[in-house]
Amino acid sequence: MTITVRDIAANPALEVRAVAGHRGLDRPVRWAHVTELHDPVHWLRGGELVLTAGMGFGGTATERRAYVHRLHDAGCVGLGVAVDAWTGGVPAEILAEAERLGLPVLQVEGETPFIAVVETVAEHHAAERTREQSRVLAAQDAMARAALRTGPPGVMSELASATHGQTLLLDRDGMTSVAVPRAEPPWHALVRASVLDRARRPRGMTVLEDGEAAILLQTLGSSGRVLGWLALRSPSPVSAHTRMLANDAASLLAVDLLHSRQARRTPYRERAPILRAAALGTPLPASLLTLPEPPWEVVCLPCADPHALLDEAADALVDVLGDTDAARRVGLCVVDDALVAVLPDHRPRHGERLRTALSGLAPGAGACGARGPADLPSAVDRARHAADDGYRHVDDAGAWELLRSSVPPEGMRAFERAVLGALREHDARHGTELVHTLRHYLDQGAQVEATARELGVHRNTLRSRLRVAERVMGRPLADARARLELWTALHLEPMPCHDGTWHT
Repeated sequence: MTITVRDIAANPALEVRAVAGHRGLDRPVRWAHVTELHDPVHWLRGGELVLTAGMGFGGTATERRAYVHRLHDAGCVGLGVAVDAWTGGVPAEILAEAERLGLPVLQVEGETPFIAVVETVAEHHAAERTREQSRVLAAQDAMARAALRTGPPGVMSELASATHGQTLLLDRDGMTSVAVPRAEPPWHALVRASVLDRARRPRGMTVLEDGEAAILLQTLGSSGRVLGWLALRSPSPVSAHTRMLANDAASLLAVDLLHSRQARRTPYRERAPILRAAALGTPLPASLLTLPEPPWEVVCLPCADPHALLDEAADALVDVLGDTDAARRVGLCVVDDALVAVLPDHRPRHGERLRTALSGLAPGAGACGARGPADLPSAVDRARHAADDGYRHVDDAGAWELLRSSVPPEGMRAFERAVLGALREHDARHGTELVHTLRHYLDQGAQVEATARELGVHRNTLRSRLRVAERVMGRPLADARARLELWTALHLEPMPCHDGTWHT
């Protein structure tokens, strides 16, 4: 609670009454300041109740009106004037100008010294700080107990209650884990945009402006990989106590997330020696290998510190496979200087996504399929030899890779010009996308409906493009040889897509 000019005027211990500017009586008083300067503005910061005996008012009506105007422009919330038998009342020009500006004027009468007014304001603020500290301590205790009872949802609820705000807990990808109130608020988009801006991703506490409110965005995790973010939206300006509670809540949430991370990593560490033995060729009962249902994708990630990479991979599996039973059954182990992961074998390949999630720690990865435990040693060996910058699967280095590597660049370019030259010239001249359309059409097995869906166009639009392509090429797409030559030319070397990426 704040103390207002009205509170001071109504205090029975003070002989003070309001004589002008009544419409400003509810202004909060930051401090009470005694001064007899003619122009005290340089010494004021705003929010003061100025107390004076009137020595600085000036001798003329113009000077007195200017005095009141200076105080008003400086942000003062009121003017207290001492009156007695010697000074008389408050000058009429002071009262008139204060009434016009809505600046309260208090007449300090009788035996009330200015120090009594100053002490009243000081004692109120001291008591308020004590009350606020008590509220903070109570809120800290409530959040700590909530962390033990209900975990993050309880901490978020207590924080929102203590700060009269709204809270969001976001995971590493900026997705909402907990929201108080439960409905996802409109300001979530602002928070998520800040979190996903990797070039300026916040670390520590960041303050975002949201109209008349402020959003405190706090990183969870003091060092290393960010565990998530806490967002608190509260009225602006944000008090120091609100920041303190947000920091305390972030610490409690980080501890909970760290505990969850350690609990998640432990099973992978415990199973690693068994998987390593199987990967090195030791015959083991299948019951000892707690892995996803075969077939598997065996991924090998060479790196400088594969043991540290095992823990990071355990964390990344939730991003790659979701919080699923398959993710919990994935096998991780270290073989020589590489991390080996045994993943479910599905399309799109999970190994490529895992390598992307660990790109800052492992420069590349190789992968190979395995039908069961007996295939693990050979799969690990083949995946290790396939490892390269980025991601490479042994199956992708089959006959097609052999063909591509055997064709010299000049021959590749000559073949591409012979097959696609007329189409590329038409695209360049007319701004069409015939080559891009044919690439998707052939990759979709010449299925019109599937291609139209992938390109996001109507099927009649696609049919029209295909007729134009046939006319430009001078060959029908129904000709199997024409389709074979087109597909080969489109895949022999990387080709730019309409969105700026590259097909390979």
